[in-house]
Amino acid sequence: MATISKFGPVARLRSDASHHVIRYRGGKIQQSGRGLVFWFRPDVASIVELPIDDRETTLFIKGRSADFQSVTVQGVLTWRVANPERLADRIDFTVALSNGQLTGQPIEKIEARLSGLASQAALDYLAGADVRALLDAGVEPLRKVLESALSSSPMLEDLGIAIGAVGLQNLAPSSELERALQTPTFESLQQKADQATFERRALAVDKERAIAENELANRVELARREKQLIAEDAANARDRAQGLAEASQVQADAEANRIRTVEGARAEAELAHMAVYKDLPPRVLLGLAAREFASNLKSIEHLNVTPELVASLVREFGARGGPLLDRR
Repeated sequence: MATISKFGPVARLRSDASHHVIRYRGGKIQQSGRGLVFWFRPDVASIVELPIDDRETTLFIKGRSADFQSVTVQGVLTWRVANPERLADRIDFTVALSNGQLTGQPIEKIEARLSGLASQAALDYLAGADVRALLDAGVEPLRKVLESALSSSPMLEDLGIAIGAVGLQNLAPSSELERALQTPTFESLQQKADQATFERRALAVDKERAIAENELANRVELARREKQLIAEDAANARDRAQGLAEASQVQADAEANRIRTVEGARAEAELAHMAVYKDLPPRVLLGLAAREFASNLKSIEHLNVTPELVASLVREFGARGGPLLDRR
């Protein structure tokens, strides 16, 4: 924006480097350039100021596809002033000499014309295809169409405006149509999710079955090993008992043999002993018995002599010639 300072009947204008200033006098151009600083007489001068930096215009276009579905396009259009003097002849950029402000709204007029040209090109493009084809193609084909249409527009060339770039952010159907278009995809995704859930559950069931089968196999194996262990313990106990029985039998046989040997030897000794005494007279045997009996006694406290014993002694000695009777 230009800055105007008044000094009596004259004034001084100072403009920025991003603005092009043109001073007219008598309908003719007196000065034209960027960032000018000059003195002028307000009563005989007319000044216009045009921005020459890049400007952005928002695009919002609502059209209809070939199958009569509403489609919305949003984007940004970049433009700049290519020929300031030509644009100043077509659109009023006059500034008030009192404060340097624009007296009209020329930027809004330019943006309206740009939006109109862009909308017409976009509507023609949208009407040439079904909504599904438009959505599948995306914004790039439409962007190229708008860029080509605006760059080659005779009206913009006549205005002295150059198009910098066209950027589109979104190409979308109506909310109802968007939900309808999303439904098949959502259903497909939901089916895939259900299928994944089913497969996950089936896998979990298979794993649980495998675990159960493994546990059962382990239990069967443990039972088999326990049965084998019991059989081996029984066999070991049976072998141990049999071994003990055989050892006892051997020991018993040995003891029996020993007893038989000892008793046989004792019997033989007894027989030999008896054979010695077999031919001895009774009196000798009686004497030996008495001596044996006396040798086994520690003391004699009482001695009973029966008549039978005396009679027997008398008979014995009488048979020997009666020495005892003679002594009497």
